[in-house]
Amino acid sequence: MFFKVGKRFSDWGLALAVTSVGVLGLLILYWQLSNDRAVTTQDQLNISQQKNRKYNLPDKDIISQSSDRSNKQQPSAIVKQSIKPTDQSLSKVIGQWEQTAKTEIFNVLIPAKFQGQVLKQVKLGSKEKAIALTFDDGPWPRSTLKILEILKKDNIKATFFMVGIPLKEYPQIAQQVVLDGHAVANHTWSHRYRRMSPADAAREIEDTEALIYKVTGLKPAIFRPPGGVMNNGVVDYAKKHKYFVAMWSSDSNDYSRPSVPRLVRNVMKDAKPGGMVLMHDGGGDRAHTIKALPIIISQLKKRGYKFVTVPELLDLQEQEQQVLAKKSTDTPTPNSSTSLNTNK
Repeated sequence: MFFKVGKRFSDWGLALAVTSVGVLGLLILYWQLSNDRAVTTQDQLNISQQKNRKYNLPDKDIISQSSDRSNKQQPSAIVKQSIKPTDQSLSKVIGQWEQTAKTEIFNVLIPAKFQGQVLKQVKLGSKEKAIALTFDDGPWPRSTLKILEILKKDNIKATFFMVGIPLKEYPQIAQQVVLDGHAVANHTWSHRYRRMSPADAAREIEDTEALIYKVTGLKPAIFRPPGGVMNNGVVDYAKKHKYFVAMWSSDSNDYSRPSVPRLVRNVMKDAKPGGMVLMHDGGGDRAHTIKALPIIISQLKKRGYKFVTVPELLDLQEQEQQVLAKKSTDTPTPNSSTSLNTNK
């Protein structure tokens, strides 16, 4: 009997011990889970903070990332993240441009001989081969930014002919164009082809010029008519007000979205020293232009070309002619005594 009672108490003690160990184990497990949960929450907070720091990048890096984002995101949202208008360095640079533009006039920016002139190509007498890459119809989300990346990689400066309507929508992209050292030019406000009254033609150019100045602090003295249309009123206004009207000598025809190999051939077949190459960064899908551009650059380099902006192209000719003029004045001419001796 005693043995049975003792055994029963022993069983109860064992059960109690097991139960106690189980409860203690559950308490320990609960404590560990609580700590793990706290650590996990803190880790998530740290990761979130790291992500916030990661994407707090310089403006140019943000632009590069913006161009690779999903098409589902609205373009305006992408561009608004591209460059912060409140950035102090950017404001300082634009302020300097504005001060410069206020003190300069057209004949300082463009040689006098080119004011009011229309040219497809600038004649260069030197053996140096220079060509100007030009892009129309921007600024444009993604495509302009991609083109800027390609040009920057190859250390090439180009000229961007901007339209007022997209410029108003995407001013930050225009600012990046200038910050990267490219030239900007006027391509009208609305890219219209039809005949306009003198007042409408004036507004197309003046409003665009005013907005370019507001956004970048620059007043471009170079103009290109949309579609190369010469008789709808805008070219008459540009010539009268001493703009240099830049046409093109090599047309990529990229507006019709040819295949990439065809687009490259279009450019290369008419490439020549002093020429201006027409491409587009805006106005539509420019995926083929973006793919063709590195190939075009590579092939032009193999032919010995260097890349300049349109203003630089005009300056090259002006400098060459100044050198030639100096040489002609330095060449000795026979004096009167020499002439007399010759006649003897």
